[in-house]
Amino acid sequence: MTIAPEEADGKAQPLYEIIYGLLREHIVDRSFPPGLVLGESSVARAFNTSRVPAAAALQRLRREGLIKEHKGRGYVVGKGDARPLRLELVEAGLSLPDDLLGPAKKRNRRERIYPEVEHSVAACLAYGRFMLNESALAELYGVSRTIAHEVLTRLERTGLVTQDVNQRWYAGPLTTDLLREHYEMRWLLEPIALGHVAPELDLADLDRKYQRAELNQDGNPSPTTLERLEYDLHVDIVLRCHNRQLRETIRRSQLPILATHSTFERQQDRGEIHTMIAEHLTVLDRLRKRKPRLAMDALAKHLRRSLQPNIDLLRKLGPLAEEHRPPYLVPIN
Repeated sequence: MTIAPEEADGKAQPLYEIIYGLLREHIVDRSFPPGLVLGESSVARAFNTSRVPAAAALQRLRREGLIKEHKGRGYVVGKGDARPLRLELVEAGLSLPDDLLGPAKKRNRRERIYPEVEHSVAACLAYGRFMLNESALAELYGVSRTIAHEVLTRLERTGLVTQDVNQRWYAGPLTTDLLREHYEMRWLLEPIALGHVAPELDLADLDRKYQRAELNQDGNPSPTTLERLEYDLHVDIVLRCHNRQLRETIRRSQLPILATHSTFERQQDRGEIHTMIAEHLTVLDRLRKRKPRLAMDALAKHLRRSLQPNIDLLRKLGPLAEEHRPPYLVPIN
């Protein structure tokens, strides 16, 4: 992540807390107009991040009563009696402090929309093969064809999309064989990366991640919450690895998989979710106890075991609902 300010003790503050703090400040001092709709996508664009930390920040604001669920999508600022107002957050008055987020002001539109496009494409791969329409992508986000092309080129570097000899872009399908290969790469490489970073992990941060997983173990967490728990372990910890080649290889295999909680939302099994979170808790607890080898073993076992349930979900996946398909993804029968 590109936003990593430091707290008073010099340690990096979790991204969702940064987003939460800034949004809360703008709501409390009434910098945001009443009725402003805050959605995961708009917050993610404003902070140049994925929807997972954005969702966590919004949920915390909702729990504190500072925003209310909107009958459409997202949350609304104020008591809910004002007319819903949909604006980009910068237009709505979001001010990013120079010492904290100054570089974000210089980021182009490509950087703001990329995380959402990446997640949307990854979440649709299990449904088959798609052609990506540059013009439709540009129109959806109100950007030029050049920016849309840059976004797709970046997706190509991650392995999510390919371009044929006629310059057309394609994504998918995520087959059972490909899913198996991605999981094998992950169970071979993620424990190694975890071993690299284990000695430098902050115990307070590990405690927060452990408590968040424990809080959701016996409930019915949403796909966004599940993705947040996955992010805590597999991204925010594992991808702290200093070996860039190892980090990028792992990420290429993570991308098509971590978004599948949204893909498999209707097929999710509560028993499987309970088991997944329990395995995360084991890894996190061993990291908290400074037992890196045992944490590495637990992570490898978790990833190996997770393969078959995901293959089963993939095989019984129905057709992609039209309302969940971004307009720039064109199904190929």
